[in-house]
Amino acid sequence: MTMASGCSCRLQWHCPNTNTNTHSNSSLLPMRRPLLLSVSASSSDEGVNIKGSGTSARTRRLLRIREEKQQREHERIHNYPSWAKVLEDACKDDTELRAVLGDSIGNPELMRKRVEDRVRKKGRDFRKSKTGSVVAFKVSFRDFNPTDSHIWFEFYGSPSDKDVNLLGSVIQSWYVLGRLGAFNSSNLQMANSSMEYDPLYDADKGFKVMPSSFHDIGDVEFQDNWGRVWVDLGTADYFGLDVLLNCLTGLSSEYLGIQQVVFGGRCMGDWEEGMKNPDYGYKYFKI
Repeated sequence: MTMASGCSCRLQWHCPNTNTNTHSNSSLLPMRRPLLLSVSASSSDEGVNIKGSGTSARTRRLLRIREEKQQREHERIHNYPSWAKVLEDACKDDTELRAVLGDSIGNPELMRKRVEDRVRKKGRDFRKSKTGSVVAFKVSFRDFNPTDSHIWFEFYGSPSDKDVNLLGSVIQSWYVLGRLGAFNSSNLQMANSSMEYDPLYDADKGFKVMPSSFHDIGDVEFQDNWGRVWVDLGTADYFGLDVLLNCLTGLSSEYLGIQQVVFGGRCMGDWEEGMKNPDYGYKYFKI
């Protein structure tokens, strides 16, 4: 018997003699057993071999490659320290941490050493809130004119509103001190006195000294990760710059990480003159 689609079938009847209750000569009466159908088929249209449950060589090869890839991924995930993976993920959004780890990413032992060095510099008192940078900022001068120049600040990221108020308050306080004559090296009586005994302060001398005053200052402006302030130091002595840098050192270490401070210069980074649209990252602190 021939079936459609190129299938050949073999029909086999099994009719053994069985006992019945209606005939005494049971050996002469056949009893029909179920029909057993054995089919061997192949379909050239679909390219599938239906014989048995085997798979093609290509399928087995692809399966083996997939299993080997899964095994390698499993070993990478389970053998690579989880803390190192956490640091790598954190570096995507933390430029300061990326700067600390540097080229150690991918090397757990070197990463551990870099982190330990950072913790050692930061100290063991983790109860203290400290969000600044453990890396000292760079200081440079570029044709700085003390009566007409900008002071630039580069941060590790775009400062938040809190950071803007914090830095702006520092600059404002520095200006107020300079405006009141605080940066006057002609009257440094305490700096030149010994504190082993009760020092004497000559108020008349301090009153008669030549005035030294900070003349003018602009608002503190921010674009992306850069900030700047225009200054006219007037007759204030330059040690007022040391006072500012000392303040910024503490600010950067404890609260707001600063990468560098530049005195002078016309344009830094991607600063765009006249761009004061808050939607484009512009912020300012009114002095």
